[in-house]
Amino acid sequence: MFVKIYTDGAARGNPEGPGGYGTVLQYVDSKGQLHEREFSAGYKKTTNNRMELMAVITGLEALNKTCEVEIISDSKYVTDAFNQHWVDGWLKRGWKNSSKEPVKNIDLWQRLLRAKAPHQVTFTWVKGHAGHPENERCDRLATTAADGNNLLDDIVGEVVL
Repeated sequence: MFVKIYTDGAARGNPEGPGGYGTVLQYVDSKGQLHEREFSAGYKKTTNNRMELMAVITGLEALNKTCEVEIISDSKYVTDAFNQHWVDGWLKRGWKNSSKEPVKNIDLWQRLLRAKAPHQVTFTWVKGHAGHPENERCDRLATTAADGNNLLDDIVGEVVL
């Protein structure tokens, strides 16, 4: 099955303000019927990059069988990490960047790699705020979540090195 996952993250007062993510998952079934699911959540204190990662993670974790997946994101942080092979370098260097500094958001990168593992995933960058319908939809989901009243705590998870 081929699935498209559109994603966006937002943060108010980035870094370390309220934030949220929005994800739209789409696939066409064997009868040609389009199916869609939306996901979003807001956090009390986070960063834009963490929300960009959470949007992708949430979409991948929603899949209940192995799929061919296209992630469509306006985040160069996310798309370049895979398309420019940054992740490969981080893994080779023990989660250090090219400057030998610890990679930021290791907990979410590791969670994303676990969620991505069973699937064949490609990453496509789209220009944000440029009228792309699904990207604009994800942006609305993310900003609405960030501005909501039921914000979650963004807890940095256990890091496995």
